[in-house]
Amino acid sequence: MTAVPALETAELDRAVAALRDGARSWTRTPIGERVALLDRMMPRIADGAAAMVDAAAAAKGYGTDSPWAAEDWIGAPWALAQTCGAYRHVLRRIAEGGEPVEPEAVRRSGDRVLVDVFPATVWDSLLLNGFTAQVWALPGTTVDRVRDRAAGEYRGRAGDPAVALVLGAGNVAAITALDILHKLFVEGQVVIAKMNPVNAYLRPHFERVFAEFTERGWVRFVDGGAAEGAYLARHDGVDTIHVTGSDRTHDAIVWGTDERAEARRRDDTPLNTKPFSSELGGVSPCIVAPGRWSAADFRFQAEHIVTSKMNNSGHNCVASQILVLPRDWEGTERLLDEIRRVWRALPARTDYYPGARRRLGAVLDAHPGAETHAGGDRGVLVPDIGDHDDVLVTDEVFGSALGVVRLPGDTVDAFLGRAVDFANDRLPGTLGATLIVDPRTQRSHRVAVDSAIENLRYGTLGVNCWSAIGFLLGHTPWGAHPGHTRQDIGSGVGFVHNALMLEDVEKTVLRAPFAPAPRGLFTGSPSLSPRPPYFVTNRTARTTLERLTRFTAAPSVSRLPAVFASALRG
Repeated sequence: MTAVPALETAELDRAVAALRDGARSWTRTPIGERVALLDRMMPRIADGAAAMVDAAAAAKGYGTDSPWAAEDWIGAPWALAQTCGAYRHVLRRIAEGGEPVEPEAVRRSGDRVLVDVFPATVWDSLLLNGFTAQVWALPGTTVDRVRDRAAGEYRGRAGDPAVALVLGAGNVAAITALDILHKLFVEGQVVIAKMNPVNAYLRPHFERVFAEFTERGWVRFVDGGAAEGAYLARHDGVDTIHVTGSDRTHDAIVWGTDERAEARRRDDTPLNTKPFSSELGGVSPCIVAPGRWSAADFRFQAEHIVTSKMNNSGHNCVASQILVLPRDWEGTERLLDEIRRVWRALPARTDYYPGARRRLGAVLDAHPGAETHAGGDRGVLVPDIGDHDDVLVTDEVFGSALGVVRLPGDTVDAFLGRAVDFANDRLPGTLGATLIVDPRTQRSHRVAVDSAIENLRYGTLGVNCWSAIGFLLGHTPWGAHPGHTRQDIGSGVGFVHNALMLEDVEKTVLRAPFAPAPRGLFTGSPSLSPRPPYFVTNRTARTTLERLTRFTAAPSVSRLPAVFASALRG
C-alpha cells in the first residue's frame, strides 16, 4: 500500500498569516488609491497577455496561431481587462461624488425593478453595438432600495477586515482572477487563492498581474489539490470561502466526506459554517423558438449554438448541453443539419479536461447510435432524446456533447410554455440559459416571449446571446438564480463580478442582435455588430480579440480602426 504523503502546511499558514496582517490596511485603503491600483494593473494585463494566452493554448494542446487560441484571449486577458475597467469606471464615479448606479438606469417595468447595466460606456456601445444587459431585482424590491443599497462597501457600510479563500477553477483562465477582484473590490476582503491543479501554470501570470496586491499583503497564491483546499477551508485564519467548481467540492467542505456526511446534511449540522459563496454549473439549455427564418438565419444561429458548445471544448459551466427545439417546426431538421455542417468544418481539438473521456463515454454508452462530429468519440450529437431521465438531461457532461429535446406545441406560446417548464423543472442547475427568438416572433408573440424571459429561473439568461457573455462583461452579476441552500446547493449561492455592487439581484438578462450587420437591418435587429469575434467560426477572431484586449487595457480612438478592420473581416 502506497503511503499518502504528509500535508505540508507551513507555506499555507504563512500565507494566511501575511493576509491577516494586511487585511486592516486594505480596509483602510481609500477609494482613490483603489482606483489607482486598477489603473496600474491595466498595463500589466496588457504586457503579460500574450504569455498568458501562450500558456493556456499549450496546456490545451494547440498552438497560439490556432483559431482556437481566440478563446484564450477572450477568456483570460480580455475578460480581466474588461472587468478591471468596469470596477474602475464605477469607483471613479463614486470617488467623484456620484452614485454607483446612474439614477436613470434604475427603472420599474410592470411590477419589477430593472437596472440597465450594459452598455456602460461609449466604448461598450461602439464595440458591442446592439448588446444590452439588465439586472432584474428580486420581486418586491423598490427603485429606491436598489439605488440606496448599491456599493455599500463604499457608502458607509464597509465590513470588518477579513481573509477570503478563493478555490480556483481549472477551466476558464480568468475565473480565479475575477473572483479575487470581486472579493477585494466588492466585499472588501483580502484573498488567499488556491490554484486548481488543472491550470496551476497560470500562477506566475496572476502573480505578475496582482504584483502590487501581493507586495502589500492583500493577495496570496498557493498551489495544491483537495487536501490543501480542505485545510485552508478549515483554517482559523480564513473567514469566508468562494468556490467555482462542482457541488461535490462544496459538499465535501460543508458536510465532510465520511460516513456521517449525509446525516449532517439531512440534519443541517455542517462541519464548516463560514460564509460561503459558490458557482457550480449545471445542465444549461438553449431554447429555440419557432419562426420564419432565412437560410442565413439558420447558418448564423447554427454557428451560435456550436460556439456555445465547442468554446473551450465544452468545458464551461454554461456550455449548451440541451438544445430544446419545437417538435413540429419545419425548421428543426434544417437547423440540426446546419449545426452538423458547422461542427464538422471546425479544426480538430481535444477534450483536455480531466475525466472528459469517461463522461463522453457514458453518453455514448447510453446512445450507441449517437453522431460524432469532431473526430473519434468527440463532438457527440444526440438528435432526439425521448427519455427525460437521460444522462444528458440529468448530469453535467462538461465536454463536447449536445443533446436535443423536442417538445410539442402547435403555437409559439404553447411551445415556450413547455420549454420553460422543462428547463426549470427537469434540468439540474440554474446558472445560465440561452433563448433564441427572431424579431418577428418577438413582436407577434410578445406576451409569450416576455413571460418566458421572466419565468426562466437562471442567474443569467441570454436572449439571442450565449449566457456565458455575462461572465465576461464585469458589469453583469454572475451566479446562480437565488433559492439554493447549503443542503441543496444546486448551481451555488451568491453573485460575483457585479461591478455596480448591486444587492437583491435575481438575474441578468442579456440581449443581442438576432442577425449581424448589415443583415440585421433587414431582420428587425439593427446594429453595427458583425459576426461576434467569440464565434468559433469567426475567421479573424484571434487577431480581433488580441487588438480588443489591448484597446480595453488602454482605450484610445487611434486603436479603434484596427479593431474594426479585423472584426469586419470575421
